[in-house]
Amino acid sequence: MITGLYAGLLGLILLALSIQVIKARRKHMVSLGDGNIDDLQRATRAHANFSEYVPVCIILLLIAELTSQADVFLHICGIALVFGRIAHAYGLVTKAGASWGRVSGTLATFAVLIALSFWNLYIVIAKFI
Repeated sequence: MITGLYAGLLGLILLALSIQVIKARRKHMVSLGDGNIDDLQRATRAHANFSEYVPVCIILLLIAELTSQADVFLHICGIALVFGRIAHAYGLVTKAGASWGRVSGTLATFAVLIALSFWNLYIVIAKFI
């Protein structure tokens, strides 16, 4: 199951991002919110951004896997999503403002979201035509 591979990898990345937030909270003794502290804000946003995009992409990947035989396409999307999310988180956590990691990670994530959305729409529409 292709989706299982990428869901597992992304789950581990989410765990790593969660640990980053916990460490930053302990370092700055902030239990709720971000305390308006830059590195804690960046850690929480990296975690939150990951949590906002990855579930939808995983659902789209699973639907695409269940409705088609396009294994290469699914692997390309999975790899792009994993590397995109790593790049985005790294770029956000290590540098304030725009960075190569944030931009490339966002573009990779959007490309996957767009590709899988259109692929799923194509599969559904093709059944009616």
